[in-house]
Amino acid sequence: MRRSFLKGLLAASAMNVMAADQPAVTTNEPPVKVVYDVSEGLDQASRALVNVRNELRAEPNSKIVVVTHGDGVKFLLDGAVDSRGRQFEAIVSALASQGVEFRVCNNTLNGLNIPASKVILEAKVVPSGVAEVARLQSRESYAYIHP
Repeated sequence: MRRSFLKGLLAASAMNVMAADQPAVTTNEPPVKVVYDVSEGLDQASRALVNVRNELRAEPNSKIVVVTHGDGVKFLLDGAVDSRGRQFEAIVSALASQGVEFRVCNNTLNGLNIPASKVILEAKVVPSGVAEVARLQSRESYAYIHP
């Protein structure tokens, strides 16, 4: 437990250093709003997180929501690791501290018999991941990305 905590602190520190290296962008334009649709599992989640970091480097004022459903929910569960054995929670925590929101489909959790208590603290459970993506696109004008 202590080791994963330290890894999380290191990842968060790394994200802060990367953010500090970026020049502050001031503009009168509204922020870019993007919804990342993650539904295909851990490899897609890894790609999505890289895309999100790159988005924030290019557009630091972006408003980003990562919506998960299907196998995409798995990276937002306690103890989830990528193909190299690194815990997802550290990078998710670092991105959440930069304003990125993570949402998990309750329909998927129910279908896979996963209790909501297994979802990491940085993520919010929503009734339907697909409906959440549609709502963000149609009602809130989010651009859609399926990494």
